[in-house]
Amino acid sequence: MPVISREKLLWAYERMVLIRTFEDKLHLLIPQHRLPGFAHLSAGQEAVAVGVCAHLDDKDFVTSTHRGHGHCIAKGVDVAAMMAELYGKSTGTSKGKGGSFHIADLDRGMLGTNGIVGAGLPLACGPALVARVKGTRHVSVSFFGEGATNQGAFHEALNLAAVWKLPVLFVCENNLYSEATPVEYAIKIKDIADRASSYGIPGVIADGMDFFDLYEKVQQAVERARGGEGPTLLEAKTYRYFGHYEGDAMKYRAREEEESYRARDPITTFKTKVLAENLLTAGECEAIEKKAVATVEAAVKAAEEAPLPKAEECLADVYVTYP
Repeated sequence: MPVISREKLLWAYERMVLIRTFEDKLHLLIPQHRLPGFAHLSAGQEAVAVGVCAHLDDKDFVTSTHRGHGHCIAKGVDVAAMMAELYGKSTGTSKGKGGSFHIADLDRGMLGTNGIVGAGLPLACGPALVARVKGTRHVSVSFFGEGATNQGAFHEALNLAAVWKLPVLFVCENNLYSEATPVEYAIKIKDIADRASSYGIPGVIADGMDFFDLYEKVQQAVERARGGEGPTLLEAKTYRYFGHYEGDAMKYRAREEEESYRARDPITTFKTKVLAENLLTAGECEAIEKKAVATVEAAVKAAEEAPLPKAEECLADVYVTYP
């Protein structure tokens, strides 16, 4: 395992458990019709979000996807504000007007979840260019799924970042399915990371179910970006536990496949390792788990009690007008 401080290990476990608790709660709430809109859950992929964001601070930027709750929580976005946004309440991150596809917090460097496949890739190049021009050591991270690598935006963004040596980490969360389409049906090559060679940048494969493998490989890529050496394409091979969207019957996946990935659960694996190495205690882990439950329950209660946006505010913060 890479050398990681005790404080960082506590943070990592707290973030992963909070993501899982948040997503599991939504999995129960949505069928009860207690909140409106649509949601795509990321349970099972926690190690990717946390393993990446462990190397970032508030001045580093992240662009996310339609499956972005985990990215937001790993980046430090307030869980109560996220839950309120999902409930469509005025106390939400986008004042209740965006829902799951439009969670953003610029103070935390979260440029937003995004309902358009691949749309976050070129967006991440913007702040990366600012960092390069200003000479700062800030980096941008773009999360996207394997399906997005067949979009033109993927190739345009990687080419631009490579040519300008932008400090960007492109993180492909390969969870094997683009909606219901198996990855081998739509992508000829075995490893998406191999596509990096077309642009003369490193392509790295990481075990998306293993926080420690992610942490070590992301550390190298982020250091490379901060040092002015340009972008990296990192493919995290991971798995989503729930369907593409809430309500998806998932008839396209074999039960044996699902069970095999759940047996490698990233949170359970993390906890087993840190306890075996005496890096954290069972009591500390239990306290984190209880706190996560309390935090999410409080967020639900606050969201259900919060007011809806006022009718006269419908057009506020939606359009930008120029003189």
